[in-house]
Amino acid sequence: MSNITVEAVAEAGVVGAGGAGFPTHVKLAAEADTVLINAAECEPLLHKDKEVLREYADAVLAGLAAAMQLVGAPRGIVGIKEKYQDVIDLLRPKLPGGVEICPLRDAYPAGDEFILVYDALGRVIPPGGIPLHVGAVVMNVETAMNVALAPEGPVTEKYLTVAGAVAEPVTLRVPVGVTLAQCVAAAGGPTVDDPNYIVGGVMMGSLEDNHDALVDKTTGGVIVLPGDHIVVRRRRQDWQQIVRIGRSACDQCSFCTELCPRWLLGHPIEPHAAMRSLQFNLVGEANVIGTAYCCECNLCSLYSCPEDLDPKNVCTQNKRRLAAEKRRWEDPPFNPRRPELHLANRKAPMSRLIQKLGLQGFRNVGPLRSDLLAADRVGIALKQHLGAPCESTVRQGDRVTKGQVVGRPPVTDGKPALGAPVHASIDGVVTEVADGIVWINR
Repeated sequence: MSNITVEAVAEAGVVGAGGAGFPTHVKLAAEADTVLINAAECEPLLHKDKEVLREYADAVLAGLAAAMQLVGAPRGIVGIKEKYQDVIDLLRPKLPGGVEICPLRDAYPAGDEFILVYDALGRVIPPGGIPLHVGAVVMNVETAMNVALAPEGPVTEKYLTVAGAVAEPVTLRVPVGVTLAQCVAAAGGPTVDDPNYIVGGVMMGSLEDNHDALVDKTTGGVIVLPGDHIVVRRRRQDWQQIVRIGRSACDQCSFCTELCPRWLLGHPIEPHAAMRSLQFNLVGEANVIGTAYCCECNLCSLYSCPEDLDPKNVCTQNKRRLAAEKRRWEDPPFNPRRPELHLANRKAPMSRLIQKLGLQGFRNVGPLRSDLLAADRVGIALKQHLGAPCESTVRQGDRVTKGQVVGRPPVTDGKPALGAPVHASIDGVVTEVADGIVWINR
């Protein structure tokens, strides 16, 4: 563990293995009193984190211990759903000193890092804040494993669950840069005639019509659904439809606010008030400025609203507009006592969420297939992380080996931009560098 340095993590290209892909070396250069491993994985039908933790527990815990050492944290916590008792039993005898397990309820959004920090530490991250503001660093399971493996080599592989309307729901180990279609084929292929791909999870993921889109370091799952499924139909609503239906049907019941995870943490967001912006020009009002703190979990739209309206997209539209206009609260109102009054009783049980989303007909399993998926061609995206896209370090015709750097963050005035290098995931020849992708054929 002594050879795991912030520099080694940066050179290995380790970023958050889900979400926006925040460069991990930046987190590990900070100081904190606690490092949390986020093993909650609360998106329905996804199993990647739990499967990786079961199969590679030693590496994940080694990454946690290294992160604790780097940030000077005496305490480490693994937040995992209490229903995975077999994984908890596996972990307990392996826990390093100062590390404990925090069993979590099987609810959504247990994996939201703001909720995790509160559940594990009883600390409320302020509006617009990050876990570091309350002394915590949060890492994904796969990210922790990649930290441990950084001295051995860079991130060239990805784990992801393929589930839904496929023959064999499975968690795969694949080279970065394979296509989504290759992953679905490895799961036995779709079982419907009109497969639609939700990438990243049915709640917070995106509908991807290009089935040859590439797996990157942040891809956590692909859920295949038929075109007439409610989740797909909701994703295909355009803004005009959302506005028209919202204007005519919202009765201001406020369920969306009462179950909003950020409102429950005391943040100044009220989705039901944002819905009023469809009728009135309230962008300058305090209750709409609060949409800047929306976490985009989709709970309001896909679970809370009895009319099946879309407060989430109304919030995010306002959020984007406010950001473009540079409008924000300098000192947002904040009620840190609200979570102790309400949060415990207002989480969405996973069984109820699956039923609400119409997913109960799909097998909720994702066993790990640890053999690396074979690939003769990959596309390495030059932007797989939060921050600036990398600049290619290779040209067409270059021969590369697995693990070789093919892109680095740009440097301005001697200082690299926020980002992380990207690496070849197979041996081969660079056939093209175009549109932000380095194509490699074996």
